[in-house]
Amino acid sequence: MNKTDRLLAIVLELQRTAVLRAEDLAAIFETSVRTIYRDIQALCEAGVPVVGEPGVGYSLMEGYFLPPVSFTAEEAVTLLIGTDFIEQRFDQDYGLKARASRGKIEAILPEPVRMEAARARKTMRLLMTDDERYRGPEKAYVEMIRQAILLGRKVKFGYAKRLPEEDGNRHSVRVAAPYGLVFTRGSWVLVARCELRQDIRHFRLSRMNELTMLNEPFQLPSDFNLQDYAPPDDRNIVVQVQVHAAIADKVRESPNYYSEAIEEQEDGVLHMTFRVRQPEEMLQWVLGWGAGVIVLEPESLCRRVREEIHHMLEHY
Repeated sequence: MNKTDRLLAIVLELQRTAVLRAEDLAAIFETSVRTIYRDIQALCEAGVPVVGEPGVGYSLMEGYFLPPVSFTAEEAVTLLIGTDFIEQRFDQDYGLKARASRGKIEAILPEPVRMEAARARKTMRLLMTDDERYRGPEKAYVEMIRQAILLGRKVKFGYAKRLPEEDGNRHSVRVAAPYGLVFTRGSWVLVARCELRQDIRHFRLSRMNELTMLNEPFQLPSDFNLQDYAPPDDRNIVVQVQVHAAIADKVRESPNYYSEAIEEQEDGVLHMTFRVRQPEEMLQWVLGWGAGVIVLEPESLCRRVREEIHHMLEHY
Protein backbone atom coordinates (compact mmCIF):
# COMPACT_ATOMS: atom_id res chain seq x y z
CA MET A 1 0.00 0.00 0.00
CA ASN A 2 1.46 3.34 -1.05
CA LYS A 3 1.46 6.42 1.20
CA THR A 4 -1.51 8.12 -0.45
CA ASP A 5 -3.72 5.04 -0.09
CA ARG A 6 -2.57 4.57 3.50
CA LEU A 7 -3.39 8.19 4.44
CA LEU A 8 -6.92 7.77 3.10
CA ALA A 9 -7.27 4.42 4.87
CA ILE A 10 -6.12 5.95 8.18
CA VAL A 11 -8.84 8.62 7.93
CA LEU A 12 -11.43 5.91 7.20
CA GLU A 13 -10.25 3.88 10.19
CA LEU A 14 -10.46 6.91 12.48
CA GLN A 15 -13.89 7.70 11.07
CA ARG A 16 -15.02 4.14 11.77
CA THR A 17 -13.36 3.76 15.19
CA ALA A 18 -13.54 6.63 17.68
CA VAL A 19 -9.98 6.38 19.04
CA LEU A 20 -6.93 4.46 17.80
CA ARG A 21 -3.37 4.39 19.10
CA ALA A 22 -0.39 4.67 16.80
CA GLU A 23 0.39 1.05 17.69
CA ASP A 24 -3.11 0.00 16.58
CA LEU A 25 -2.74 1.76 13.24
CA ALA A 26 0.74 0.31 12.74
CA ALA A 27 -0.66 -3.20 13.28
CA ILE A 28 -3.57 -2.60 10.90
CA PHE A 29 -1.39 -1.31 8.06
CA GLU A 30 1.60 -3.54 8.84
CA THR A 31 4.05 -0.68 9.15
CA SER A 32 6.12 0.96 11.89
CA VAL A 33 4.84 3.30 14.59
CA ARG A 34 7.32 5.93 13.34
CA THR A 35 5.69 5.76 9.88
CA ILE A 36 2.26 6.29 11.46
CA TYR A 37 3.58 9.37 13.28
CA ARG A 38 4.74 10.79 9.93
CA ASP A 39 1.40 9.92 8.32
CA ILE A 40 -0.56 11.68 11.06
CA GLN A 41 1.63 14.75 10.63
CA ALA A 42 1.00 14.68 6.87
CA LEU A 43 -2.75 14.48 7.44
CA CYS A 44 -2.67 17.44 9.80
CA GLU A 45 -0.66 19.46 7.31
CA ALA A 46 -3.25 18.60 4.66
CA GLY A 47 -6.02 20.03 6.85
CA VAL A 48 -7.50 16.84 8.30
CA PRO A 49 -8.40 17.64 11.95
CA VAL A 50 -6.69 14.72 13.71
CA VAL A 51 -6.62 15.11 17.49
CA GLY A 52 -3.91 13.32 19.45
CA GLU A 53 -4.10 12.73 23.19
CA PRO A 54 -1.01 11.29 24.96
CA GLY A 55 -1.70 7.87 26.43
CA VAL A 56 -5.08 7.62 24.68
CA GLY A 57 -4.62 7.82 20.93
CA TYR A 58 -5.77 9.63 17.82
CA SER A 59 -9.29 10.66 16.85
CA LEU A 60 -11.01 12.93 14.34
CA MET A 61 -12.39 16.26 15.50
CA GLU A 62 -16.11 15.96 16.19
CA GLY A 63 -18.20 16.82 13.14
CA TYR A 64 -15.53 15.96 10.57
CA PHE A 65 -16.65 13.38 8.02
CA LEU A 66 -14.87 12.25 4.89
CA PRO A 67 -17.20 12.53 1.88
CA PRO A 68 -18.02 9.33 -0.05
CA VAL A 69 -15.09 7.89 -1.94
CA SER A 70 -15.18 6.31 -5.38
CA PHE A 71 -14.86 2.56 -5.91
CA THR A 72 -12.66 0.71 -8.33
CA ALA A 73 -14.33 -1.98 -10.44
CA GLU A 74 -12.80 -4.70 -8.24
CA GLU A 75 -14.06 -3.01 -5.05
CA ALA A 76 -17.53 -2.62 -6.56
CA VAL A 77 -17.62 -6.30 -7.56
CA THR A 78 -16.63 -7.27 -4.02
CA LEU A 79 -19.50 -5.26 -2.54
CA LEU A 80 -22.05 -6.48 -5.09
CA ILE A 81 -21.13 -10.14 -4.57
CA GLY A 82 -21.46 -9.49 -0.85
CA THR A 83 -25.05 -8.34 -1.37
CA ASP A 84 -25.72 -11.52 -3.40
CA PHE A 85 -24.40 -13.64 -0.54
CA ILE A 86 -26.51 -11.83 2.07
CA GLU A 87 -29.63 -12.14 -0.08
CA GLN A 88 -29.12 -15.90 -0.36
CA ARG A 89 -27.99 -16.75 3.14
CA PHE A 90 -29.66 -14.23 5.46
CA ASP A 91 -33.30 -13.71 6.38
CA GLN A 92 -35.91 -11.92 4.28
CA ASP A 93 -35.41 -8.55 5.99
CA TYR A 94 -31.68 -8.53 5.30
CA GLY A 95 -32.37 -9.87 1.82
CA LEU A 96 -34.50 -6.81 1.02
CA LYS A 97 -31.82 -4.51 2.46
CA ALA A 98 -29.17 -6.29 0.38
CA ARG A 99 -31.15 -5.67 -2.82
CA ALA A 100 -31.64 -2.02 -1.86
CA SER A 101 -27.92 -1.65 -1.12
CA ARG A 102 -27.03 -3.25 -4.44
CA GLY A 103 -29.20 -0.71 -6.27
CA LYS A 104 -27.60 2.21 -4.42
CA ILE A 105 -24.07 0.96 -5.08
CA GLU A 106 -24.78 0.53 -8.80
CA ALA A 107 -26.43 3.96 -8.95
CA ILE A 108 -23.40 5.86 -7.63
CA LEU A 109 -20.83 4.09 -9.80
CA PRO A 110 -19.49 6.01 -12.80
CA GLU A 111 -20.66 4.47 -16.07
CA PRO A 112 -17.25 2.96 -17.04
CA VAL A 113 -16.81 1.39 -13.60
CA ARG A 114 -20.41 0.12 -13.59
CA MET A 115 -19.94 -1.54 -16.98
CA GLU A 116 -16.62 -3.09 -15.98
CA ALA A 117 -18.11 -4.36 -12.70
CA ALA A 118 -21.09 -5.83 -14.57
CA ARG A 119 -18.77 -7.73 -16.93
CA ALA A 120 -16.77 -9.09 -14.00
CA ARG A 121 -19.91 -10.19 -12.13
CA LYS A 122 -21.06 -12.19 -15.15
CA THR A 123 -18.03 -14.43 -14.71
CA MET A 124 -18.96 -15.40 -11.12
CA ARG A 125 -22.04 -16.99 -9.60
CA LEU A 126 -23.10 -18.13 -6.13
CA LEU A 127 -25.08 -21.37 -6.11
CA MET A 128 -27.00 -22.98 -3.28
CA THR A 129 -27.14 -26.75 -2.90
CA ASP A 130 -30.50 -28.52 -2.83
CA ASP A 131 -29.95 -29.21 0.86
CA GLU A 132 -29.50 -25.50 1.58
CA ARG A 133 -32.44 -24.53 -0.63
CA TYR A 134 -34.87 -26.74 1.30
CA ARG A 135 -34.07 -25.24 4.70
CA GLY A 136 -37.13 -23.02 4.61
CA PRO A 137 -37.63 -22.31 8.34
CA GLU A 138 -33.94 -21.62 8.89
CA LYS A 139 -34.05 -18.16 7.30
CA ALA A 140 -37.12 -17.21 9.35
CA TYR A 141 -35.31 -18.40 12.48
CA VAL A 142 -32.30 -16.22 11.61
CA GLU A 143 -34.54 -13.15 11.57
CA MET A 144 -36.27 -14.01 14.86
CA ILE A 145 -33.00 -14.76 16.64
CA ARG A 146 -31.45 -11.55 15.29
CA GLN A 147 -34.33 -9.60 16.79
CA ALA A 148 -34.04 -11.46 20.09
CA ILE A 149 -30.33 -10.63 20.29
CA LEU A 150 -30.92 -6.94 19.54
CA LEU A 151 -33.81 -6.73 22.02
CA GLY A 152 -31.98 -8.74 24.69
CA ARG A 153 -34.71 -11.38 25.03
CA LYS A 154 -34.48 -15.12 25.55
CA VAL A 155 -35.72 -17.71 23.06
CA LYS A 156 -37.42 -21.09 23.45
CA PHE A 157 -37.27 -23.92 20.94
CA GLY A 158 -37.42 -27.66 20.45
CA TYR A 159 -34.11 -29.22 19.54
CA ALA A 160 -33.15 -32.54 17.97
CA LYS A 161 -29.68 -33.84 18.77
CA ARG A 162 -27.85 -35.89 16.16
CA LEU A 163 -27.09 -38.47 18.83
CA PRO A 164 -29.04 -39.19 22.04
CA GLU A 165 -28.16 -37.25 25.20
CA GLU A 166 -26.86 -38.98 28.31
CA ASP A 167 -30.46 -39.54 29.42
CA GLY A 168 -31.20 -41.31 26.14
CA ASN A 169 -33.31 -38.52 24.64
CA ARG A 170 -32.70 -36.98 21.24
CA HIS A 171 -35.40 -34.34 21.51
CA SER A 172 -35.59 -31.65 24.17
CA VAL A 173 -37.03 -28.20 24.77
CA ARG A 174 -34.50 -25.45 25.44
CA VAL A 175 -34.67 -21.93 26.82
CA ALA A 176 -31.58 -19.92 26.01
CA ALA A 177 -30.09 -16.43 26.04
CA PRO A 178 -28.93 -15.83 22.44
CA TYR A 179 -25.40 -14.40 22.29
CA GLY A 180 -24.80 -14.51 18.54
CA LEU A 181 -25.21 -16.24 15.18
CA VAL A 182 -22.39 -17.95 13.28
CA PHE A 183 -22.52 -19.09 9.66
CA THR A 184 -20.22 -22.07 9.28
CA ARG A 185 -19.93 -24.84 6.70
CA GLY A 186 -23.13 -23.74 5.00
CA SER A 187 -25.24 -23.76 8.18
CA TRP A 188 -26.36 -21.21 10.76
CA VAL A 189 -25.44 -21.93 14.37
CA LEU A 190 -26.77 -20.14 17.45
CA VAL A 191 -24.29 -19.48 20.25
CA ALA A 192 -26.33 -19.15 23.43
CA ARG A 193 -26.35 -19.77 27.16
CA CYS A 194 -28.61 -22.76 27.67
CA GLU A 195 -30.66 -22.78 30.89
CA LEU A 196 -30.90 -26.57 30.82
CA ARG A 197 -27.11 -27.04 30.71
CA GLN A 198 -26.23 -23.80 32.52
CA ASP A 199 -23.46 -23.12 30.06
CA ILE A 200 -22.79 -21.79 26.57
CA ARG A 201 -23.98 -24.23 23.92
CA HIS A 202 -24.17 -24.30 20.12
CA PHE A 203 -27.45 -25.04 18.33
CA ARG A 204 -27.87 -25.66 14.60
CA LEU A 205 -30.90 -23.77 13.36
CA SER A 206 -31.70 -26.64 10.99
CA ARG A 207 -32.40 -28.87 14.02
CA MET A 208 -34.73 -26.40 15.74
CA ASN A 209 -38.50 -26.39 15.73
CA GLU A 210 -41.23 -24.19 17.20
CA LEU A 211 -38.86 -21.31 17.89
CA THR A 212 -40.42 -18.46 19.88
CA MET A 213 -39.07 -15.25 21.38
CA LEU A 214 -39.86 -14.87 25.08
CA ASN A 215 -40.57 -11.67 27.00
CA GLU A 216 -37.91 -12.63 29.54
CA PRO A 217 -34.87 -10.34 29.17
CA PHE A 218 -31.21 -11.30 29.49
CA GLN A 219 -27.99 -9.36 29.86
CA LEU A 220 -25.07 -10.16 27.59
CA PRO A 221 -21.95 -10.66 29.74
CA SER A 222 -19.62 -7.68 29.46
CA ASP A 223 -16.64 -9.95 28.81
CA PHE A 224 -18.27 -11.89 25.95
CA ASN A 225 -17.20 -10.98 22.42
CA LEU A 226 -18.43 -13.24 19.64
CA GLN A 227 -15.50 -12.26 17.40
CA ASP A 228 -13.01 -13.46 20.03
CA TYR A 229 -15.06 -16.40 21.32
CA ALA A 230 -13.35 -19.78 20.99
CA PRO A 231 -15.46 -22.75 22.12
CA PRO A 232 -13.75 -25.47 24.15
CA ASP A 233 -12.78 -28.45 22.04
CA ASP A 234 -13.91 -31.68 23.70
CA ARG A 235 -13.40 -33.95 20.68
CA ASN A 236 -10.97 -36.33 22.35
CA ILE A 237 -11.52 -39.58 20.43
CA VAL A 238 -9.32 -40.17 17.38
CA VAL A 239 -10.79 -42.05 14.41
CA GLN A 240 -8.53 -43.39 11.64
CA VAL A 241 -9.95 -44.54 8.30
CA GLN A 242 -8.62 -45.70 4.96
CA VAL A 243 -10.25 -44.45 1.76
CA HIS A 244 -10.03 -46.43 -1.48
CA ALA A 245 -8.32 -44.62 -4.36
CA ALA A 246 -11.42 -44.97 -6.57
CA ILE A 247 -13.43 -42.58 -4.38
CA ALA A 248 -10.56 -40.48 -2.99
CA ASP A 249 -11.46 -37.40 -5.05
CA LYS A 250 -15.12 -37.56 -4.05
CA VAL A 251 -14.20 -37.82 -0.38
CA ARG A 252 -11.87 -34.83 -0.67
CA GLU A 253 -14.70 -32.81 -2.21
CA SER A 254 -17.04 -33.66 0.68
CA PRO A 255 -15.54 -31.89 3.72
CA ASN A 256 -16.34 -33.32 7.12
CA TYR A 257 -16.53 -31.20 10.27
CA TYR A 258 -14.52 -33.75 12.28
CA SER A 259 -11.67 -34.07 9.77
CA GLU A 260 -8.21 -33.38 11.18
CA ALA A 261 -5.74 -34.60 8.56
CA ILE A 262 -5.60 -36.27 5.14
CA GLU A 263 -2.54 -38.16 3.97
CA GLU A 264 -2.36 -39.46 0.41
CA GLN A 265 -0.31 -42.61 -0.11
CA GLU A 266 1.59 -43.60 -3.25
CA ASP A 267 -1.21 -45.82 -4.57
CA GLY A 268 -3.81 -43.04 -4.26
CA VAL A 269 -5.30 -44.42 -1.07
CA LEU A 270 -6.15 -41.79 1.55
CA HIS A 271 -5.40 -42.13 5.22
CA MET A 272 -7.75 -39.82 7.12
CA THR A 273 -7.79 -38.76 10.76
CA PHE A 274 -10.85 -37.45 12.59
CA ARG A 275 -11.46 -36.28 16.14
CA VAL A 276 -14.92 -36.80 17.65
CA ARG A 277 -16.73 -36.80 20.96
CA GLN A 278 -18.30 -40.20 20.36
CA PRO A 279 -17.32 -42.80 17.74
CA GLU A 280 -20.99 -43.01 16.66
CA GLU A 281 -20.69 -39.52 15.20
CA MET A 282 -18.75 -41.06 12.30
CA LEU A 283 -21.07 -44.04 11.75
CA GLN A 284 -23.32 -42.58 9.05
CA TRP A 285 -20.38 -41.02 7.23
CA VAL A 286 -18.51 -44.33 7.10
CA LEU A 287 -21.57 -46.30 5.97
CA GLY A 288 -22.37 -43.68 3.35
CA TRP A 289 -19.19 -44.51 1.43
CA GLY A 290 -19.88 -48.24 1.44
CA ALA A 291 -16.90 -50.56 0.97
CA GLY A 292 -14.76 -47.62 -0.15
CA VAL A 293 -13.98 -46.63 3.45
CA ILE A 294 -12.44 -48.93 6.05
CA VAL A 295 -12.27 -47.99 9.74
CA LEU A 296 -8.83 -48.67 11.19
CA GLU A 297 -9.52 -47.47 14.73
CA PRO A 298 -11.04 -47.35 17.27
CA GLU A 299 -12.28 -50.90 17.57
CA SER A 300 -15.54 -49.67 19.11
CA LEU A 301 -16.44 -47.93 15.83
CA CYS A 302 -15.47 -51.03 13.83
CA ARG A 303 -17.83 -53.00 16.01
CA ARG A 304 -20.67 -50.49 15.51
CA VAL A 305 -20.18 -50.61 11.73
CA ARG A 306 -20.41 -54.44 11.77
CA GLU A 307 -23.53 -54.31 13.94
CA GLU A 308 -25.20 -51.79 11.65
CA ILE A 309 -24.37 -53.84 8.56
CA HIS A 310 -25.94 -56.91 10.18
CA HIS A 311 -29.09 -54.93 10.93
CA MET A 312 -29.16 -53.74 7.31
CA LEU A 313 -28.86 -57.33 6.03
CA GLU A 314 -31.94 -58.26 8.02
CA HIS A 315 -33.96 -55.95 5.76
CA TYR A 316 -32.65 -57.51 2.53
